[in-house]
Amino acid sequence: MSFAERIQIKTRRELEKMREVGRHTAEILLVLREEAKEGVTTGELNEHAARELKQRGLTSPFLDYAPGGVPPYPAVLCTSINEEIVHGIPGPRVLENGDILSLDFGVESGGWHGDSALTIAIGEIPKAAEDLLEATYQSLYDGVAQMEAGKRLSDIGHAVQKKAEGAGYSVVRQFVGHGIGKQMHEPPQIPNYGRPGRGPRLLPGMVFAIEPMVCVGSAEVEMLDDEWTAVTADRSLAAHFEHTILVTEQGPEVLTKLEGSH
Repeated sequence: MSFAERIQIKTRRELEKMREVGRHTAEILLVLREEAKEGVTTGELNEHAARELKQRGLTSPFLDYAPGGVPPYPAVLCTSINEEIVHGIPGPRVLENGDILSLDFGVESGGWHGDSALTIAIGEIPKAAEDLLEATYQSLYDGVAQMEAGKRLSDIGHAVQKKAEGAGYSVVRQFVGHGIGKQMHEPPQIPNYGRPGRGPRLLPGMVFAIEPMVCVGSAEVEMLDDEWTAVTADRSLAAHFEHTILVTEQGPEVLTKLEGSH
């Protein structure tokens, strides 16, 4: 079986289910964004996310996830602060004025998955941090814009890299975007870098999670002792944005976007 053949094409009925789970993902993430304020702990945000899932009759694909022999992930939410790139574990850490916080959240419903992330300011943040958030957000949407039928898979990562590096930042290469549907992580892997015009052609019905991780300094990654939290090796700031996106005949459709959301 070729690489391209392993990329699932969702049916119309399956896409309706993915739109529903994407809506839940976005709605809960927006609630968490409003709750994330100075003085709140990351553990409290995780508890809030767990309550939202329970109230809606949803489950978490993050909780107890254990790929490659790492310890099971102990939360329903990832909270990564400042130099933490991704997969920060919620706990007693208190959010402080000037922090930037990545909220990465997933939902499972009826066997289908949604995945989204955003990085927000806690209180007043330096202009350098604001610029990083804006560049990372724009790099996501430059990648999303490439998700048109007939484009090549590598066009997505090339667009992300061009925007981020063009603004003077570095792009993390150790973690990538991915296909999504019946599994949280499906083929293909989607790097946030690379030459354009390569890989399978994009077809209507493909659904990908695009998630640039962008750093002020070096893109080199270190893993903390918890075996989950990835930080910048030089401890420079990092930001992370993610959406679940569908390729359609009319162009990309963001399944995890709501009014007022990133």
